[in-house]
Amino acid sequence: QVQLVESGGGLVQAGGSLRLSCIASGTIFSIKDMGWYRQTPGKQREMVATLTDDNSADYADSVKGRFTISRDNAKNTVYLQMRSLKPEDTAVYSCHADGVRERRGYPLRGFWGQGTQVIVSP
Repeated sequence: QVQLVESGGGLVQAGGSLRLSCIASGTIFSIKDMGWYRQTPGKQREMVATLTDDNSADYADSVKGRFTISRDNAKNTVYLQMRSLKPEDTAVYSCHADGVRERRGYPLRGFWGQGTQVIVSP
């Protein structure tokens, strides 16, 4: 079983920065896509940023120019550098790994982390 563990969340003032990390562990042969999603109470989860294994990135319009996603394929780790944070960025940020193959020839699967809370104060 593959597990995703996020870290780096916390409380920060508006205009500040945080860096989130997500490590995928377990039996992993390959991971196609890794990304970050966020959710606030009463709202649907939204995509923040995703990154393919060949470094094709996609960002939500609301974070373009402020957030940067990166990954270390050798470590099965994805990062989210968040700058110029705004109160509206407050949410639980969850890591997602898609197109995960645990062993050669195994079917592709997706996995989610538990999430890490980010709170941006005015």
